[in-house]
Amino acid sequence: MGKAVCAMILAIDVGNSNLSVGLYTLEGALRFCSTVRTEKGSTRDQYAMNLLNIFRLYQEDIGVVSGSILSSVVPPMIKELVRAVKFLTGKPPLVVSSGIKTGINIIAETHGQLGSDIVASSVAALNKYPSPLIIIDMGTATSMSVLRNNTYEGCVIMPGIKVAVEALSQRAAELPHISLEPPTSVLGRNTIDAMGVGAVYGHAAMLDGMIARLEEATEPAETVVMTGANGETVLKCCKREIIYDANLVMDGLYLLYVKNTRRARG
Repeated sequence: MGKAVCAMILAIDVGNSNLSVGLYTLEGALRFCSTVRTEKGSTRDQYAMNLLNIFRLYQEDIGVVSGSILSSVVPPMIKELVRAVKFLTGKPPLVVSSGIKTGINIIAETHGQLGSDIVASSVAALNKYPSPLIIIDMGTATSMSVLRNNTYEGCVIMPGIKVAVEALSQRAAELPHISLEPPTSVLGRNTIDAMGVGAVYGHAAMLDGMIARLEEATEPAETVVMTGANGETVLKCCKREIIYDANLVMDGLYLLYVKNTRRARG
């Protein structure tokens, strides 16, 4: 007898800097999560080859994918990625947009304006952690969202830590480009260390301060959760207790897929 093949769910999240690909079982177990650089302007075949290479890297068969979901904050990439996924799996992915069912009451002022990654992380956080919640997503931008029960109260969007560092180097001729490393001291002894301390501790202090201000404006948060590629470095320098959840957006995409296809599959 041949080996039984289990159906899987493909989740793709496109950010301005990184593209993440996750593969889930129907029960919600994450088989792998891969992050590569976002490549804007690629064709269907280029995206398809990239996806195939990721599956080969993790020794998975893309033929087991029975459904997929796509989240993107880079609109020009959506069409070709949809075509690539359909080419590989035979079905177009579910695209996270304003018409998707989330189970979240999003207040009128922000409804339809939220980034699909924020929607996905909110769905996952409400499913995994006690409310009220503050969700910090550290990508190209740093966003902080406030949720109470199933209501999305609002958010704050700030320049991301790498954007801030790159802007500083570009605008100040004497300051070099640096990589972000965990500082060993809060006081820099040379230019590069001083910039690193300012970026990491400065961002951490900003997050601590914004959490306090958001709680003053609403109510104390039961949970503060952070996700995003730049999160772990900054998290170590925060004074507030924060949970780091690397796969929050991916988990949210899986949950959105299930929520929006349950009736059809049933």
